[in-house]
Amino acid sequence: MVAKGLKKRFGGVVAVDGIDLLVPRGARFGLIGQNGAGKTTFIKMMLAICKRDAGDVSVLGGDPDDVKVRQRIGYLPERLTIPPSFSALAFLESVARLKGIAAGRATSEARDLLARVGLEEVAWKRSTGGYSKGMRQRTGLAAALVGTPDLLVLDEPTDGIDPLGRRQIRDVILDAAKAGATVFLNSHLLAETERICDHVAVLHRGRVVVAGALSMLQKKDAFHVSFQKTANAVDLAKKHGFQIKEGEGGDVVSCSFTGSDASVLSRALHLALGDGLVIVEVTAALVELETVLEQSTKQAPIREAA
Repeated sequence: MVAKGLKKRFGGVVAVDGIDLLVPRGARFGLIGQNGAGKTTFIKMMLAICKRDAGDVSVLGGDPDDVKVRQRIGYLPERLTIPPSFSALAFLESVARLKGIAAGRATSEARDLLARVGLEEVAWKRSTGGYSKGMRQRTGLAAALVGTPDLLVLDEPTDGIDPLGRRQIRDVILDAAKAGATVFLNSHLLAETERICDHVAVLHRGRVVVAGALSMLQKKDAFHVSFQKTANAVDLAKKHGFQIKEGEGGDVVSCSFTGSDASVLSRALHLALGDGLVIVEVTAALVELETVLEQSTKQAPIREAA
């Protein structure tokens, strides 16, 4: 997915204000931002659901208005509308027909996908008008997966899903990514975005204020290190430049090591091992995605719309 100079205005409100964004093929890409940042409008323009005022869009190397391109996309909108008289099975079969899938295969694929998203079989032939929000979301995700799409666009996919259900939905999304799909996710649940995505863009007042690999955006110039607790572990850790985390208990001594140079950390660990310290864990220190969002939106310059 590539967007260049995308703009959209609704009356006097600028919803999207000149977005340039590249979503790498095969990425698990998360779009985050506050309410009203323009996330859903941007998604609708990328999929040619909403007409753009300016800018260019390329999806899967082609025009999103092209039927052949559309057939390679799976989309779960923020507010999914299913005809209330339809059953989940009938809805998925209709989506399969739109994607050119033969009737016999459409039914078997629909059954497989409904089972995969955790919708109980007893509900497959019931009217969706009586479904809960979570059941409709599961049905919508299953519909988005019809035809094994190359691009999966999901706008708040776990809205209305219980905590255990979110894990199941997350696994389904990750399985689709492993099978080769590019995933584009919009979610207010930042913990879900962290678990699913490897790239992130922050949208603020209709503009991308930061974008990149999640590991780089969360990177902090420090490491977390844990040593096995012994009588002199704290003193030895301090001796070799490790800062002790206050209030930590248990069977380990939790420390931080300031700096981004892994070779410096390696030398300190080598000396610590020589003094008898036992390493339990070493990880890069990361800031929470919530912090990335907060800092990037605070630092973004305010620009008046033309």
